[in-house]
Amino acid sequence: MTTTAAILIIISAFTHAGWNFISKKEHPTQAFYLVANTIGVICILPILIYYRGFVHFVPSSVWVIVVLSGFFLAAYLEALAGAYRAGDISIAYPLARSLPVILVFLLTLIPGKGQPLSAWFLIGIIIIVAGCIILPLKAMGEFQLQRYINKCCFLAVLAAAGIAAYTVADDVALRHLRELPGKPMGPVEGTLVYMVLEGISCSLWQGLFVLLSIRERQCMPEVLHSYKGAAAITGVGIYLGWGLVLISMNFVTNVSYVAAFRQLSIPLGAMFGMVFLKEPRYRPKLIGIVAIFIGLVLVGVK
Repeated sequence: MTTTAAILIIISAFTHAGWNFISKKEHPTQAFYLVANTIGVICILPILIYYRGFVHFVPSSVWVIVVLSGFFLAAYLEALAGAYRAGDISIAYPLARSLPVILVFLLTLIPGKGQPLSAWFLIGIIIIVAGCIILPLKAMGEFQLQRYINKCCFLAVLAAAGIAAYTVADDVALRHLRELPGKPMGPVEGTLVYMVLEGISCSLWQGLFVLLSIRERQCMPEVLHSYKGAAAITGVGIYLGWGLVLISMNFVTNVSYVAAFRQLSIPLGAMFGMVFLKEPRYRPKLIGIVAIFIGLVLVGVK
C-alpha cells in the first residue's frame, strides 16, 4: 500500500466515523438523514451530468437493483438513527459496521458464489463474533440475555442487515455494468454513475419513510431550522468518505488492503462516543472494539 492510499483511507475513516458521530450527537432521525443524503447527492450530481451519455447504457436489470439498493440504504439509515437514539454510538457503530462482513459472507454462501476461505478469514470471523458478544457487557462473565435483547442492539443488527443487503445488490449491479456488451462504461464510470443513481433512489425512499411517519414529519421542520448545517456536513461526509475509498483503490496493488485498513473507523467512532459524549468505558466494551477491529483486518487481508 502506498503512502497516498494510506492517507486517503485514514481521512476516509475519520470522515465516516465523524459523520456518524455528528448525526448521533445532533439529531439521529430519518428526517435528518434525508436532508443529509439529499445535500450529499446534490454535491455529487455533477458527476451524473458529466457522465450523462452513459445513463442510457444502464440496463433494466440494474435500474431494478438501483430501486432495491436505495430501499436497503434508506432502511439502514432508519435503523441506524433508531440505534443511536436508543443507545451508545460506541456499541451501535461497531455492531453496525462489523456484522455486515459476516452477513455478506452468509449471503454469498446461499447461491454458492462464495470463494474458498482462508484460515485467516475464518479466524477473523470468529474474532468478530467474539467481539460482538463481548461488546455490550458491563463486566466480563456477565453474560445476561438482557445485555443483548435491547432496542439499541436490535436496531444495530437491522442496520447491519441493511448494509449487507445493499452491498450484495451493489456488487451484482456493478458486475452487470462491467459485463455490458461492448463495454460502453469502464469500471470508474460505471461505479460513479451507479453511486449517484443509488443516492437519488435512497433519498426518494427516505422521503417516503418520512411521509409515512408522524414522528419523522414532525422532526423535519426542526431539522431544517436548527440542524441543517449538521445535516449538510453529514451529507458531504457520507459521499466524501466513499469517494476517498474509491480513489484510494487506484493506489494499491490489492484492494483487500483498502477493505482492511478502512476498518480504522470502528475504534475511531467508538472513541468519539466515549471521549466526546462521555459514554461508559466498560472493559468488555474496549476489548470487544479491539477484537472486532482485529477480526475485520484479518478478514480484509485474507
